[in-house]
Order: sequence, then C-alpha cells, then structure tokens
Amino acid sequence: MNTSLAWLPADEFTRILDGIPDRHDRNKAFADAARINTLYSIMRAGSGHIGSSFSAADTVAWLLLEEMRSPFAGDGDIYFSSKGHDAPGLYSALIALGALPQEKLHQLRRLGGLPGHPDVSIPHMHANSGSLGMGISKAKGMILANRLTGVNRRVYVLTGDGELQEGQNWEALAGAVHRGLGELTVIVDHNKIQSDTWVAHVSDLGDIEAKFAAFGWGVLRCDGNDAHELDEAFRLREKEHAGKPAVIIADTVKGAGCATFAATSMPDGEWRYRFHSGAPAADDYLGAHRELTTAVDTLLARHGLAPLTFSHADTAPPAKATGPRLPEVYGRALAERARTDERIVALDADLVLDTGLIPFSETLPERFVECGIAEQDMVSMAGGLASRGLLPFVHSFSCFLHARPNEQMYTNASEHRKVVYVGSLAGLLPAGPGHSHQAVRDVSAVGAIPGLVVLEPANSAEARAAVGFCAETDASVYLRLVSTPVPDEAEALGAEPLATGHGRVVRAGGRTVAIGSGPVVLTQLLRAADLLAADRVDLTVVALPWLNRVDSGWLSALAADTDDLFVVENHYTHGGQADLLARALLELGTERVASFTGIGLTDVPLCGTEAEVLDAHGLSAERLAARIQDRIRPATGS
Repeated sequence: MNTSLAWLPADEFTRILDGIPDRHDRNKAFADAARINTLYSIMRAGSGHIGSSFSAADTVAWLLLEEMRSPFAGDGDIYFSSKGHDAPGLYSALIALGALPQEKLHQLRRLGGLPGHPDVSIPHMHANSGSLGMGISKAKGMILANRLTGVNRRVYVLTGDGELQEGQNWEALAGAVHRGLGELTVIVDHNKIQSDTWVAHVSDLGDIEAKFAAFGWGVLRCDGNDAHELDEAFRLREKEHAGKPAVIIADTVKGAGCATFAATSMPDGEWRYRFHSGAPAADDYLGAHRELTTAVDTLLARHGLAPLTFSHADTAPPAKATGPRLPEVYGRALAERARTDERIVALDADLVLDTGLIPFSETLPERFVECGIAEQDMVSMAGGLASRGLLPFVHSFSCFLHARPNEQMYTNASEHRKVVYVGSLAGLLPAGPGHSHQAVRDVSAVGAIPGLVVLEPANSAEARAAVGFCAETDASVYLRLVSTPVPDEAEALGAEPLATGHGRVVRAGGRTVAIGSGPVVLTQLLRAADLLAADRVDLTVVALPWLNRVDSGWLSALAADTDDLFVVENHYTHGGQADLLARALLELGTERVASFTGIGLTDVPLCGTEAEVLDAHGLSAERLAARIQDRIRPATGS
C-alpha cells in the first residue's frame, strides 16, 4: 500500500532563513524543518537513525548557520560527525542550504544516493565513521595539516556520549592539549542513550566534565536543543578557552523535536528506546510530522509568515523480507545451551538486541557482561575469563569485532585461550547502512589466527548446530552470522552434523560445481541454478560452511566429479574461501578440475537496497548465472 510522504523543498528553507530575523527562532525553525525532511528520507528508505539525527539537529543547525566560517568553501571551517548515526539529519541540513542537490533527499540508502553512514564520497562529508571513536584523532590530523599548509580553519567534531566508551577518544585528548590545538572544538551529543538503551545502564561515563578537564581541555556545558544556550556556549568557548582545545557537552534528548520520538516520552521502567534505527510505523510518522509542522508554523506565524508548503511523494515502503534471523535463532540456542553448561559467559558490545542476546541476558543475568562500545576491552576480558576455565562467547557486529580488537584476538590465541567470537551483520547485506557496517573482509582478517575456526551457518538448523560445535570443539571459533532474514531456499536446506572442513551437496547436478556458504550466497546460487537449467547447464551447488578449513579427502572426492569449479563469497575475493580452496587443490595435485573461478567483492561495498547491491557486485542470481555461463560456454559449445 502506498503512503503519501510530505517533504519541504529548498525554497521553504530559504523562506525561513530570509523571513525570521531572530537568529534563535530561525535556528529552531530551520532545525525542525530539517527534522521533517530527515523523517521523510528515512521513511522513504525504510531505515535510518531518527533518534540520533533529531538529538543533534539543533546543534548542527547552529554550527552551519551561525558558528562556522564559510563551511562549504575549500578554506572554510570543517564540521563532521564522529558518531555517524546522525548522517540523515546532516544530509537534510546540507540539502536545505544548497550544499547537496535536492534530489538526493529522495535517495537515502539507495545505490548512487546518500549512504546510511558518513562517506567522504559525498560533498562536505569530511570523514567516515567506522567503528566509532576516531573523530577526535582525525580532527587533530586535519588541524596539523592546515598548519603545515598555512590554512587557518577551525574544526568541529560531534561525538556521541556512548561513543566515548571507545578508548581511542581518550588517547586523543592529551595530544590535542600538548600541541595547543585551539582550532579544535568537540561537541558531545549527550542524549544519554546509546543504540537501544541508557548509557548509564551500559557503562556509565561518570563525570565527563572532570574527565576532559583532567586532560587540560576547556569544558563548557549547555542544553544542546536550545539555541540560546548553544549561542552562549560557543561565545564562551572563544572568550574563555582560546588557544586550547575545548569540549561543549550538549545535553540533548534522543529524538528531540517531537514527543513521538523523544526519549523523555518513554514509559517509566522501559529499557529500550524504539527509534534508534529503522523507519517508524505509519501512525508514528504521521504524529511526528504533525508535531514538527505545528512547531515550525508557530514560529513562522510569530514572524508574520505563511505556514509551510509541502511537496508530496506517494511511495510504497520497501518490502520487508520474511524468514528467521540467525542472530535471534543463535541467541535462543546459546541461552538454552548455557543452562546446562555453566562455563558459558556471554559478553556484548552495546548490541544486545541485534546480536540475539536478550534471552541470555534475561535468563542468565549473572553470566551476561555488557561491555559497551569497547571491543578491545571486551575481547581481552574474554581472554581473562578463559584463563580461569570459563567459556566466553563474545558478541558484536562482524564489522567491529574482527578489526578493532584483532590484536587482542591474536593475543588470546597466543595464550591458547578458547574464545568464541560471534559476529552478526556479516557480509554485504544489509547494504543500507553502508560500508562501515558491511563486513566483507572479516574472514581474511581473522582466518590466519592460530587455532581459530571460521564458521558460517546457512540457516536456522545449522545455526543451532553451530552453537553445539562452538561449545564442544577444542578450537576457538569465529561464528559469522548473516543478519538479514534467511530466504526460504536456504532455510529448507536443513543441516547435517558439522564436521570440520566438510561440505555437502545441496543441489545435485552435473560436473559444473559452485561452492558457497551462508544464506545469501547459497540462495543466489540455487536461484542461479534454476536460471542455468533453462540453458541446459546442470549446476551442482555445494554448501561449505568452513571458511578457513577444508578437509583434503572431502575436497579430493568433490574434485573427482568436477570439471568447472566456482567459489562464490559474501566477502572480498582476497583472503577468503576461494583462496583456501585454490591452494588446497594445488597441494592435492589433482588434475580433474579443468577451471577454477573465485567470485566475490573486489571493491568497497556499495550502499543501496539488497537487490541493487547484490546485482552491482555480481552476486545476484542473474549475474552469477551469466558469469558461470560465460566461463563454461567454450566447453559446452553453446
């Protein structure tokens, strides 16, 4: 069913800026109008971060409208968000000011449009966000470069409060004072909620003002949703703390601007904030739109201006895929296993909902450790737990778990500590958040760690079996979980007993063989097989869930019945399963395989819908079928 969505064209923002002389009222009207367009773009995309975009909207507006010198010029002041979740809000403000094309408002999280998190390919986006905590360090580098090139540019960085749990922030502070980086201002969007719940309940930051002051920073505090207080804070920053870095702790409300999304509207005792990510329900959208429109119209009327004039778009919300989600299946299985295995301890990095750990945290709270946004700390804690005979299962998104604490994972291995690392959101999909959240190099990053097995289940049955394997094996395990719903084709494959390095034929066919792992790749291969059958190519599809292990006997037997072998990966082509199998075949010395082709990503993953991005990277069923057909055509004579 189509939903009519309302958005404000750029000339409405021009009317606000030209028609409201009071700069505090002007800032409020601009920020709320930008919130309206932020809400529109997130609804149209079907996903995005409302709460974080709304909490920062007033601060972003003040910086762009009042504080920064020539923000869009090559030698002007620089602003960027380190927390990154507020990208939709920043895009809306940039579009309103003509710094981005207006048509981009309709292209959030679409191929060729605006990525779900900051990306420097977009004009006036000065840094990517990654696994958080990097922004202050990047700003220091920018300032040093400005000094070396003789450019006087101030740099403003927005951080989240939950983000301050990441240790790199604190590493950065002393050096900024030591070098006298007076050009640097950090604004903490202190909305007191990270991801889904309260910062104080995850890993309390304590006295933030005292912490920054202890490093020698100038410290100010204000209501970050009040233009009068923002005005005063920035004025005092220059008056009282010139010549040294300063932080403005901006107390905000997550979802500020309307009661529908405001964290202050949460019922007493509710632990989960519902609007961190994703598009709201239609009723919530309509209620918030009315609230925001009324707020802006009230300010316009105060200054003798007509109410807002909207443009409309009738759009069908993106279809939501159905099917089980492996992190949820895994989480229930882990909680069940832990009831009878008292060694098991679960550690989480601020993603308890997305990693499927709610059942564990509720039924076994004494063995659940919430570590916050501090992956390195979490993984080293796991090593300490393992040293005392416990079995830690460590959880985060794959993109954050394999890279940031990689050294800590290696150290655990060097101590021969068994740890199970569980990375959700693995692979190319979902593609909407953008490359900072698409884990397509994790196998290469952890696959060489001694004593570590990399395992990717294809469906619910295999995920449940993987929990048992992880608990029973002597090896450490990196369990790679795709977070998008499992398609019917993959779910129907069921599972067989897991034997390290062994795969199984899931579609019997001819001597053209394709190997893959996980629900995304196997589903596309099964669909490609149906397409190829119409061209008289009978594709054999093999599921091999082991990404850094292969049994030589199993592989030898498969090769004996194979002429053309394809290995398809939800990963870069370097350092993954194809490299493993190609080397293994060479070492076996088999002459049976006439051709070998590895298919996977070769460039930074794109942002867009699932169908758009799979096709763009050559991993859709249609593209796979064409690639296989082209490769074998000389041999088949077709």
